[in-house]
Amino acid sequence: MNERAKITASHLARQAIVYLRQSSPAQVEHNRESTQRQYALANRARELGWSDEQIVVIDEDLGLSGAGSVARAGFARLTTEVALGRVGLVLGLEVSRLARNNADWHRLIELAGLTDTLIGDADGIYHPALFNDRLLLGLKGTMSEAELHVLRARLNGGIRNKAERGELRRGLPVGFVWGEADGEVLLHPDEAVVAAIRSIFVRFAETGSARRVWLWLRDQGYQLPLQMSAHAEIRWVAASYHAVHQVLTNPVYAGAYVYGKTRSQITLDAAGVRRKRIKLLPRDHWQVLIKEHHEGFTDWPTYEANQQRIARNTRPGPHKTSGAVREGSALLQGLASCGHCGRRLRTHYRGRKSASGYHCAGERLVEGRGSYCLNIGGVQIDEAVTRAFIAALEPAKIRATVAAAEQVEMDRGAALKHWRLSVERASYAASLAERRYRAVDPDNRLVARGLERAWEESLTALEAAKAELSRREQEHPRVLSIQERDHLSTLGRNLAAVWTAATTTPRDRKELLGSLIEEVIVKVERDKCAAHLMLRWKGGALTEIDLDLPRSRPASIRTDEDTVALVRRLAVHYPDTVIAGILNRQGRRTARGHRFEGNRVCNLRQHWKIPCFIPNADTATGELLTIKRAAIALGVASSTIHRLINDGIIAGEQITPGAPWRIRLTDDLKARFNAEPGEGFLPMREAIRALGVSRQTVLQRVKRGELEAVHVTRGRQKGLRIKVMTRQGELFERAS
Repeated sequence: MNERAKITASHLARQAIVYLRQSSPAQVEHNRESTQRQYALANRARELGWSDEQIVVIDEDLGLSGAGSVARAGFARLTTEVALGRVGLVLGLEVSRLARNNADWHRLIELAGLTDTLIGDADGIYHPALFNDRLLLGLKGTMSEAELHVLRARLNGGIRNKAERGELRRGLPVGFVWGEADGEVLLHPDEAVVAAIRSIFVRFAETGSARRVWLWLRDQGYQLPLQMSAHAEIRWVAASYHAVHQVLTNPVYAGAYVYGKTRSQITLDAAGVRRKRIKLLPRDHWQVLIKEHHEGFTDWPTYEANQQRIARNTRPGPHKTSGAVREGSALLQGLASCGHCGRRLRTHYRGRKSASGYHCAGERLVEGRGSYCLNIGGVQIDEAVTRAFIAALEPAKIRATVAAAEQVEMDRGAALKHWRLSVERASYAASLAERRYRAVDPDNRLVARGLERAWEESLTALEAAKAELSRREQEHPRVLSIQERDHLSTLGRNLAAVWTAATTTPRDRKELLGSLIEEVIVKVERDKCAAHLMLRWKGGALTEIDLDLPRSRPASIRTDEDTVALVRRLAVHYPDTVIAGILNRQGRRTARGHRFEGNRVCNLRQHWKIPCFIPNADTATGELLTIKRAAIALGVASSTIHRLINDGIIAGEQITPGAPWRIRLTDDLKARFNAEPGEGFLPMREAIRALGVSRQTVLQRVKRGELEAVHVTRGRQKGLRIKVMTRQGELFERAS
C-alpha cells in the first residue's frame, strides 16, 4: 500500500509530532549532523500535508538514553498526546530514536493502534492497526534492542580485556598519575602529596585506628590533598575521617589494580519509579584484581592486615569481642565476655573517682524487674589479669610458650598433610571425571550431559580444596628466631616497670594486653562472693584465676530498722518516688546520710526483698483512693477534698506523717456530694443564724455527727448545706 494512501483526513486534522533524541550530551555537542537531520523531519511532515501550526517538535530528550533506565520527559509527553488521540503522525529518524527497549516501544505501538495514529521513520509510514505494519514495527523494535545489547557486549568485552591486562585507564586516587606506557601507574611528582599520603599509613601503623589518625591530623592542623578529576588541580583541604578511611581501604594504595568493585542496580521505589543505585561488591566478586601492579604506599600483606584491624575496630556484634581501644581505665574493654551468657561485657564508670566496672548487656527478670546478668567492679579483675599477663612474660613462661608454639607447629604440619591429601583426592576425581566424559560417544547427549555436569562439579571441588589448603598454609605459624626469643626475655624482665610507669597510658596497657590475650571470660558467684576468670591466650592456651570479692554492703552500715519497716508498709500503697518524698519529709536519711531518691528506695527494697507497688485498677465501693482520684470520682476539686478533711466533714487516712492523704469512697460518702438537699437543709449562713452559733461550732457538730451536712453543686454555686430541725423545741434545745 502506498504510504500516502494511509494518511486520511482524520490524520491531517490532528497534530504531527517530530521526536528528537540523542543518547549522550557528548553526541549532542559533537554529532551535529544527526541533530540537524532530526530537525529536518518537520519539512517531511509539511510535504505529507500537515501545516506549520500542527507540527510539534519534542526535543526535551536530547542527551538522554533510550534504554529505559532513564526517565524521559519528552517521551512521556509523546505517549500522553498519543493516548489522548491528539496525534495523527509520529515522526522519528529511526526506531532507536523513539525507544531502545521493547517495553516502551510496544506500549507506543499499542496506543497508536488504538487511537489510529501513524508512525513514520526514514523508511516509510506505518499504521500500527494493520497487521503487516504492526509486525514490521515490532521486528524493528526487537532489532533496535538487540543492537543495543550487541554494542554493549562489544564495548564491555573490550573494556574487560583491557582491564584484565591492567591497561584500562580509569580515575586514580590522589597520589597517583598515569605514565606514558600502557597501564603504567606512577607516584605523584609532587613530594608534598606523596608525604601526606604516607603520613596516614605511618600513623595508622602506630595507632591502629583510622579515627585516631584523623584526630592526630586535625590536632596538628594537617591538610590533605584533594583532586576532583585527573585534569583538575590539587587542592589542600582539612583532613576528614572519610578521606583517611578511603586512603586506608583503597587497594590502589597497596599497589593493586582493581576493576569492577561496584555494580549498578535498577530498583523500583514505592511509586513505581526506577531508581539506580551503586552496590559495593565483596572482594571475591571483583572482576579484576592484579596485585603488585605498580608501586604503592604499602604492600599487599600489610593492606590486608590493615583491613582486618579496621574491621575489628568497629562495634562488635553479640557474643563477639574486640573493638577499638579507648582512653578509659578499664583494661579489659573489648576483651571481657560474660561467663553466664557469653555476651561481650560493657564498661562503665561510677563514683567520685570514676572506678571502672563491667556489666553484661543481657537482662533477666528478678521479681518482675529486669537486672543485669553480670555487674561487677573492675579494679580487682584488672589487677588479677595484669599479674597473670606480667607473669606470662617471665623467661620461664616464655620458654614454655616457645615449646608450646613448636608443638603447635607439629600439629599444624599434620593438619596440612591431611589437606594436601584432600587436594590429591580431588585432583584424581577430576581427572577421572574428565576421562569418562571424553570416552563417551558425543552423539549420546543424555549421558554426555550428565558426565559433563559431574566433571564440572569435580573441578569445583578441586578448586575449593586448593583454596582451603592455600588459606591454611598462609595461616601456618612460624617458629620464633633466636633474636626474637632474646627480645621477649628482656621484655619480660622490664615489663613490670614499664607497666607501672607514669608515661604509660591506659591505651598503651590495653594494646599490650590485646597483643597476647584473645578473651577474658568472667563468671561471678554472688552467693559465694567469688569470681572466676578464664584467660584465653592467642594460640589456644588457657589460664584460670579465682578471686574473692568484697561484700557489696558492710555489716556495720545498715539502714534503720524503723525506716525499713516504714518502707515495707508504704510499698503496698505507693511507688518508689512517692515513698522517697515521704521519707524526706519526715527527715529520714539513707545509711550513708543521703537524701532518698526513687533509685535508692528501689535498691533498699531489693536488698530487703520488699515487693514493689502494684497499682490496682479496681474502684469498687469502699476502696481507698488518693485525693486526686477521689476528687475526680466525686466531681469536685482536690482543694475542696483537702478543706473538708481539715474541717472534719469527711474522714481521711494517713499511713504515716508526711504520707499522702487517702479517703475511703463509700456509697454514703457519694450520697453526700452533688445531692439535692432535702427539707430542712439550709446554707451555712442561714444555719448559723438559725442555730445562733459560730461557723466553727457548726463544723464541730457536723464532725461529731450531731448535724447532717451535704455538699451541693448548682452551676457555679458550690457549698455545704446543713440540716436544721424544724421543730422549735429541738432547735432551741440544740442551740442551747
